[in-house]
Amino acid sequence: MKRRALPVATALAATAALLLTACSSNDDSKDKDKIAGTATEPSGASASPSASASDSIERPDITLANDVEDVFEGWKTGDATEDAVLADAARAQTAMNDAILKGKADTPGLTFYYEGKALTSSVKWVQKWLDAGITYTGTTRYFNPKVELFDSKSAGVSFCSDETKAYNKDRKTGTVDKTPATEDSYVLYNTRLEKNRQGVWQTTDGTSVRGSKSCAS
Repeated sequence: MKRRALPVATALAATAALLLTACSSNDDSKDKDKIAGTATEPSGASASPSASASDSIERPDITLANDVEDVFEGWKTGDATEDAVLADAARAQTAMNDAILKGKADTPGLTFYYEGKALTSSVKWVQKWLDAGITYTGTTRYFNPKVELFDSKSAGVSFCSDETKAYNKDRKTGTVDKTPATEDSYVLYNTRLEKNRQGVWQTTDGTSVRGSKSCAS
């Protein structure tokens, strides 16, 4: 996103922390962290954050701001298990964005879709935005998703994000910082998900690379 990441003063811990999806303690983002957009059910195009799942799991109700949108491109493979993994990977993005937008580091969505290192780093990541006094607005595009099933309860998902149409916004004044997009507006994510007893594929770890040429090209 052009959501230019956090101000320098609050981005200094970037090397040791979070990723956009807030799923990791390893963030190779050139000190230009960013946050993901917002949406839930990955489909061919965009998906509504409130879209109901095809399973019987009782999921937290996540409603995002009207000025924020996530567009997921090609987030279905046709394989039921792989699609379930991708769907929860996307919902984790939504949960993170929901927390940022609401200005809370303890939303039900974070503990539902994140676990372990990813949960710890996601809470810290949300707090950084709060400390900086900013939120964001605009559209984030998620594309080129790749999923690998390690076994029946663990999987890996990598994907790119395009933040060229997302911007930081001052939480108090509402002023939007429309910093011009650069190669750093593209981020490559690699995440690990594990299926819990409830059947939810929780994001447990991951890394991100800001300015990834594989995503910007």
